Amino acid sequence: MTKEKTFKPVSGYLFLFLELVIIAGAILGFYYEIIWLGIVLIIVFIFTAIGFTVVNPNESCVMVLFGAYKGTVKHNGFFWVNPFFVRKKISLRARNFDSDTIKVNDKIGNPIKIGCVLVWKVDDTYKAAFEVDDYEHFVYVQSDAAIRKLAGTYPYDNFENEEAEITLRSGGEEVNEELEKEIRERLAMAGINVIEARINYIAYSEEIAGAMLRRQQATAVVAARFKIVEGAVSMVHMALDQLSEKEIVELDEERKAAMVSNLMVVLCGDKDATPVVNTGTLHQ
Repeated sequence: MTKEKTFKPVSGYLFLFLELVIIAGAILGFYYEIIWLGIVLIIVFIFTAIGFTVVNPNESCVMVLFGAYKGTVKHNGFFWVNPFFVRKKISLRARNFDSDTIKVNDKIGNPIKIGCVLVWKVDDTYKAAFEVDDYEHFVYVQSDAAIRKLAGTYPYDNFENEEAEITLRSGGEEVNEELEKEIRERLAMAGINVIEARINYIAYSEEIAGAMLRRQQATAVVAARFKIVEGAVSMVHMALDQLSEKEIVELDEERKAAMVSNLMVVLCGDKDATPVVNTGTLHQ
């Protein structure tokens, strides 16, 4: 397989001076009525001028002569090359690609909307120019394919699969690393270096977003209630133990059950309890 190789062009300033000499000779040829010489020098001047090329910083120029790859110019400056060379400019600058939000299904089939941001640059100009048809379009298509594959690998959340340790919503760096690895493997054949790839948008699709929001709210309420009940049971247990240890009052099983019931209502209720003051005896 042909690999990228460096091409060293001639300084353009040297040939610029030569161009001035040629045009001066052509003017003298017409002045002294040597028409054929003037015409030949004008043709040489035009043909030679085609060879001038400028390579800007962080830019490259791929050289092809009659279908044969001759090398890549990566040094910036003003150069002259063979006028028959076909020159293809390829930027070496880092670029951002903010993908469109796409609609896919996660691992358990829920429709979600997901998008990513990709930072990339061309490393191998030979692969970018000749291994793929259009390397920029290739980046867009393969990034879309990679994020679709990633979405089908993990669930959006662990509602249906509570054993799932990694989800798209909470996976964080692990999910981003997996996405970056997948895109890097896909773009390697085009000579693309993936600097960073991250999920920048993820949400349930519109048709299930409302239902999933209510489900999340219900889950949060259940979790809160669980903590409240757990704390209330501990407080009731502590109260009964303290009353027994300090012999403040002796309660039979029935009155213990009544006390537990009252304390649980007070501690777990949504609203403040309204006390009822007992002005009678202990057994009323």
